Amino acid sequence: MRKHILVVDDDQGIRKLFSRALEDTPYMVDTAESGEKGLRLHKLFDYDLIFLDLYMPGMSGIEVVREIRMTDMDVPIYVVTSFYKEFLEEITKALNDGLKFEITHKSNTLEKIAIIATETLEGLKIDQVNKGQHNTGIIKAKVRPDVLQKRVRN
Repeated sequence: MRKHILVVDDDQGIRKLFSRALEDTPYMVDTAESGEKGLRLHKLFDYDLIFLDLYMPGMSGIEVVREIRMTDMDVPIYVVTSFYKEFLEEITKALNDGLKFEITHKSNTLEKIAIIATETLEGLKIDQVNKGQHNTGIIKAKVRPDVLQKRVRN
């Protein structure tokens, strides 16, 4: 069964960036333009990984994490942000409250997004993936720099 990723971000460009970064992986990707829609999708589908924008109109990413953690303590969540410092107090409180999530920067490259997904979902480090020490079907050729440059230009 294919693993399933949810990307929640109010910025259509960021949703497209994540979708594009993950298009050559074996994972299914759903996107949502708001925290509320992301929560609805989370209730409908069993996601294996969630990328979640921190700053969105309506519910913030931390509010969404709180809602998800009420029913799902296991799904890996990466909060994606460019505004880490502005939300430091809210992030610190969430972590002190025992919420489990990782933080990553919104300016990640296509390759870095694919690496995060692969490492999280397969439990492998990217050097293991590139050496063929896996059964995921993801190979080094799918994250080659020349392919990534072509994607960025398109």
